[in-house]
Amino acid sequence: MEVFSDKHPKLKIRDNRSGCPISTSLEIMGDNWSLILIRDLFLERTTFTEFMNSSEKISSNILSDRINKLQKYNIIEYRLHPKNRKIKQYYLTNSGINFFPLIYELFVWSKKHIDMEFGPIATDWYTKNEGVERKDSIDNTILGYKKFKKKLLSA
Repeated sequence: MEVFSDKHPKLKIRDNRSGCPISTSLEIMGDNWSLILIRDLFLERTTFTEFMNSSEKISSNILSDRINKLQKYNIIEYRLHPKNRKIKQYYLTNSGINFFPLIYELFVWSKKHIDMEFGPIATDWYTKNEGVERKDSIDNTILGYKKFKKKLLSA
């Protein structure tokens, strides 16, 4: 994978404070709710209600704001549920999928440096990936999500 490839469409950022790529990226994704939402999408949660039911208990107005922000920056998109067109099913774009290595690193850092009991989903993920090479763990998770997304969009 080419790190600095220009193959993907790039976001047009006109109102950033800085010419620093880290600062600009944090303006887009630097709040904890956006990353939690992306995490939830990797956990195959797709609806507003499923996001609301996450253990972090995000408020509905903040959730709406973050969904709109992630759509604005082409990190997520949605489709209408085929059986109930009032329900939006959100999914990650390729740009959103490319955030997984960051989520992986945050998880590994937390496991290594924070003394706390992790929830069952995190514990299961860690157990399943313990001893698996970083690249393989990331690639397997991304591949699993892409299969889920393909199934979601073809239903």
